Amino acid sequence: MLRRAGPSLRHFLLERKSGAGYSSYSREAKMSRPVQAQRLEGIDKNIWVEFVKLAATYSTVNLGQGFPDFPPPDFLKEAFMRALSEENYMLHQYTRAFGHPLLVKILAQFFGKLLGRDLDPMTNVMVTVGAYQALFCCFQAFVDEGNEVIIIEPFFDCYEPMVKMAGGTPVFVPLRPKPPKDGKLASSADWQLDPAELASKFSKRTKAIVLNSPNNPLGKVFSRGELELIADLCVKHDILCISDEVYEWLVYDGKEHIRIASLQGMWDRTVTIGSAGKTFSATGWKVGWSVGPNRLLQHLRTVHQNSVYHCATVAQEAVAQGFQRELELYGKPESYFVQLPKELQRKRDWLVQSLDAVGMKPIVPEGTYFLVADISEFKSDVPDVPDSDEPYDSRFAKWMIKNKGLAAIPLSAFYCGAHKNNYNHFIRFCFAK
Repeated sequence: MLRRAGPSLRHFLLERKSGAGYSSYSREAKMSRPVQAQRLEGIDKNIWVEFVKLAATYSTVNLGQGFPDFPPPDFLKEAFMRALSEENYMLHQYTRAFGHPLLVKILAQFFGKLLGRDLDPMTNVMVTVGAYQALFCCFQAFVDEGNEVIIIEPFFDCYEPMVKMAGGTPVFVPLRPKPPKDGKLASSADWQLDPAELASKFSKRTKAIVLNSPNNPLGKVFSRGELELIADLCVKHDILCISDEVYEWLVYDGKEHIRIASLQGMWDRTVTIGSAGKTFSATGWKVGWSVGPNRLLQHLRTVHQNSVYHCATVAQEAVAQGFQRELELYGKPESYFVQLPKELQRKRDWLVQSLDAVGMKPIVPEGTYFLVADISEFKSDVPDVPDSDEPYDSRFAKWMIKNKGLAAIPLSAFYCGAHKNNYNHFIRFCFAK
């Protein structure tokens, strides 16, 4: 039997630890140099952390966060259970890093049909950990230090920090509300871009524009004319379009969702982002995707493979089966993509009536889960605080959570710092409940 030479490792470590100098140094030595990367400065705060905590503490009805409180459709849950129980043990292991083969194949077929072109599942589709990661991949892949990215306000709140983390500079252009016609409730269609103002934001430094239609938080569905305006500017200035279309199936009142990648000159410069969470009411599954030309997606794949690398195999398998069903039922009454917006439109209309009855002024959304309401009439109940750094809608939303047990999100959270107080008399409700 081999014998160990010299003192044991345990004896050596104990001897080191017993030394007074060693023990004192190990207890007191702390890092003095800054540890935070500069790109994180100013983006550490997050509206959701604060309001989720408030809602959990005080709220009995949470219409703040954007997720349903009802289950996914039975056919999707059954697909998930089949994937878990099948003898194919490989569904519990890694699959293809850029998307489970079955899922990218059906996504290519489905969106190829919608876009009117043949898509290669291996090069024109990439699966991500939700649409959130798809957005992150886009900004990291395309934006360099000094690049400008145009963001339309109000915007989903992650766009600004993601652009900054990539080294870019956000440039904001607002949708401006027009007064509704006499006797009618305002609509999200009343919020429009000023063509001259939008055109003025494009420069030699512009790398991309972020489009979100249907728009969160407003619920606006951009019209063909509005999309053609954006497309013409993209082509003229030779810039990219990052098109966040996660609410593509949640469109109401006979409105049409138009995919900007289908417009002339836009396929080659557009990454279209989708979400199974919003599509199938399964936000916790975190399955998203990007669709676009290989010349763009190849760079997203580089970011993806060096960050999360891989998405949950079983969830991808179930989503693939869900899309297979929807492809077969496309446009038919039994389709979930037909049924879900009808159900949500009823919920929207009920909330519109309820808010109108209590004195709020709802802006009727054309799409999404969300409804924005004007709270100006409540300033006598919840007075403004002059010279406060906190926007009025934020204070009102906190008051409503604490005193009325109802959670919503201030619209100012969806604006840049310079514009927050211009739109501080609105709050956003989620009606997918």
